[in-house]
Amino acid sequence: MKSINTQPQLAQEGVAFTVNVDSLTHECIVTHDALHKLAELKSIDHDDSNAMEIFHAHEAIINGVARRLVGAGVQGNPLVMRSATFCAPRTP
Repeated sequence: MKSINTQPQLAQEGVAFTVNVDSLTHECIVTHDALHKLAELKSIDHDDSNAMEIFHAHEAIINGVARRLVGAGVQGNPLVMRSATFCAPRTP
């Protein structure tokens, strides 16, 4: 039986974390690029901030987006959230 860590932790690709949707725990990862994009949106100097600091500064947004993606049926184990995940869709 695999143990799931419920606390965010630094991973090679970014920050790994979990969300609960419909009483099920889903593993997710937000990439370093996505974290840097979030830092830019709030004018945080990501050169002076580490990935965990940026994650915690945007944790509510990241968790909310992850829960909505899982609820919408987006697949992935873990569910990988890249910078495009946090950008508005481009219109023609």
